[in-house]
Amino acid sequence: MRAPARISIIGAGPAGLTCARVLHRHGIHATVYDRDARPDARDQGGSLDLNADHGQAALREAGLLEDFARASRPEGQEMRQYDTSGQLLFHHVPEEGERFKPEIDRGDLRALLLRSLPQGTVVWGKALTEVAGPADGPRTLRFADGTSVETDLVIGADGAFSRVRPAVSAAVPHYSGISFLEAWFSDVTARHPDLADLVGEGSAAAADGQRGMFAQRNGGDRVRVYLIQRTPADWTAGQDTDALRARLLDAYAAWSPRFRRIITDNDGPYVNRPIHALPVPHLWQHRPTVTLLGDAAHLMPPLGVGVNLAMRDAADLALALAAEPTVAAAVRAYEATMLPRAAEIAKSLEGGAEFLISDDLPDFATA
Repeated sequence: MRAPARISIIGAGPAGLTCARVLHRHGIHATVYDRDARPDARDQGGSLDLNADHGQAALREAGLLEDFARASRPEGQEMRQYDTSGQLLFHHVPEEGERFKPEIDRGDLRALLLRSLPQGTVVWGKALTEVAGPADGPRTLRFADGTSVETDLVIGADGAFSRVRPAVSAAVPHYSGISFLEAWFSDVTARHPDLADLVGEGSAAAADGQRGMFAQRNGGDRVRVYLIQRTPADWTAGQDTDALRARLLDAYAAWSPRFRRIITDNDGPYVNRPIHALPVPHLWQHRPTVTLLGDAAHLMPPLGVGVNLAMRDAADLALALAAEPTVAAAVRAYEATMLPRAAEIAKSLEGGAEFLISDDLPDFATA
């Protein structure tokens, strides 16, 4: 760019931080605003597989691929698929040196990215309420704490229910009809040995056409399990853990006792995660001062592409900002690449949440 521009990234997740890091490597400053009060304000979620084509390619542009290699778990590429009786149908064990999509906990990835940025790059406790100002800029960011910031480019990396998205698009996520109920297990080797054996070092899945179960090894001897059902989005409202457990035991009554023990033995409460998606394709009229990446741009069912595409978006946008003469030209160049790519992948995954409960399960080992 010919002159410094004020660049504001909304959201300190993997995509927002990757964008800031690649910009930093090219001598371009950006400020990241995040609604969390501090980096450890809440649980960051489960394990992520970063594939060589997208997630790892973005980390290479960020200069962090070797750090990722040290922090990741290649053994997490193991994948098991069972039928509901507990019979093993498919088992992928990664070969020695296989690193196409090693796992890393989301919190560990965030910490890796945060360490790579100058102090003060991320401003915590800033919940965006509105992007105001004319389409050709400058834009004004208004926050819930009553403060505001003027900026030349707003990058929406703020996820499914983005507060930046309305500045370019009227689209809103729609509920897929499928919900994940998340359950946590800690110290699994000692406290939950049967689950540890069921999952191995990676992930395990089973489904019967109406409901499914996906268990995922995390770092620190933990496992997260997602109980997947076709339900109303708010089906857990007003129910405590005991009431939900009773409903789940009824829903999974025909499943093996080995799977049903997962329902009865989890540590702590369940967390309901309804699965939403944006319309396909999600396109918008170019705005020279606002753009989107990741779930804010192309929210899809959770079939192994989300964080990878988000980080690829982030690197592509940062590289365009480093290469093009103006912010507007960079945004146009980025969107010319990102939007068709996202539309093609989103089309292939449209309605894909149903795959997660199909008894003809997709091959999660290569998805």
